[in-house]
Amino acid sequence: MDKKILGVIIGIAVIIGVAAAISTLPNSEIITTLEPNAKIGLVINSPNQSVTLQELDQIYSKASSTGIGRSNVYLFWNLVEPVREEYDWQQSDTLMSFNKKNNLKVTLYFSIINGETLGPFPSWIGKPPLNSLGEDRVVSVLDAILSRYDIIDILILSGETESQFRFNEQNIPVYIELFNGVYDKIKEKHPDVKIGNAFALHNVLNKNLQHIVSDLAIGDFVAFSYSPVDVLNDIVKTPQQAKQDLQQIFDLVGDKKVGIFEISWSTSNFVGGSDSTQTKFLEKSFEFYTENESELEFFTWYRQYDKPEGTCVIDEQEIGGDILTVGGSGFGSNEHVIERLSNYICSAGLINDDGISKSSWNEFKKQIEMIN
Repeated sequence: MDKKILGVIIGIAVIIGVAAAISTLPNSEIITTLEPNAKIGLVINSPNQSVTLQELDQIYSKASSTGIGRSNVYLFWNLVEPVREEYDWQQSDTLMSFNKKNNLKVTLYFSIINGETLGPFPSWIGKPPLNSLGEDRVVSVLDAILSRYDIIDILILSGETESQFRFNEQNIPVYIELFNGVYDKIKEKHPDVKIGNAFALHNVLNKNLQHIVSDLAIGDFVAFSYSPVDVLNDIVKTPQQAKQDLQQIFDLVGDKKVGIFEISWSTSNFVGGSDSTQTKFLEKSFEFYTENESELEFFTWYRQYDKPEGTCVIDEQEIGGDILTVGGSGFGSNEHVIERLSNYICSAGLINDDGISKSSWNEFKKQIEMIN
């Protein structure tokens, strides 16, 4: 799934309006919480753009009751350090406090590379190429984040990395040098944090970019997102075929461990999805997890709630002052493709945006209970 499109939608957008007055909510269902499994995660999100602290508390409580032991948090550099050496922790403190309260470890996504886009970087840095970014600046902000939040044990430095190097393979050695420099210095300060990069498996397979993954199989693990779609964002796999796609990741990473960063199946019939196939793929994905658990660092499902139709993707999206566009294959500006991506994303949750659980939500809880 395109990280450049999803960056604002998840993690940050969930806390827009979080400072609003806390409302009185009706009594919710009785929740029995399972013991957390630190390998199993869920992207926790609000179904709406605005959410109160009390609502966010209930959202996290509902998610953690399934037995998950981690969630993803998406922090962009320009939001964390808008002024050099001056950090803004307001949004991240809110999210991290709810993760800590619910005994959740955090997979941190920090976007040096965000698909085809570099950054977004703070305005004081400008828009430097990789070879002049400077590893010390990267280490400085990451050290500040990791020192503040001891629940972060996984760091993803770049996402949808294959898209950055699809037409710029000459820059792969430059990035490897930058990554290794950051890796070594962060490990000195935070030896228990595991560091790697993420790739969109469906992009890799659809566009024959396997060699880029193999060239960049560096760090402690190689992470993947996955959607069962073609280049038009239509669902073209059966649940069993999608499981077979997942199995291919081990051929790409050599002896590295693997992380499943975001795995999804949309229920939107506009792109060929349904409630029943989402549930079936969830079952198949947990079969994959069980069969390969020893090789997996983490396994995170995307995501808890749907969002209202039409709110997930637009042609151009601004993230902290940077305009991020869809695609890069010639399909990217195609309204047909964007419309399908929007429908896919908005209906990828396990719970409808009106709070009604899909059958996949119960299956998700069932599968974790079986593992635990």
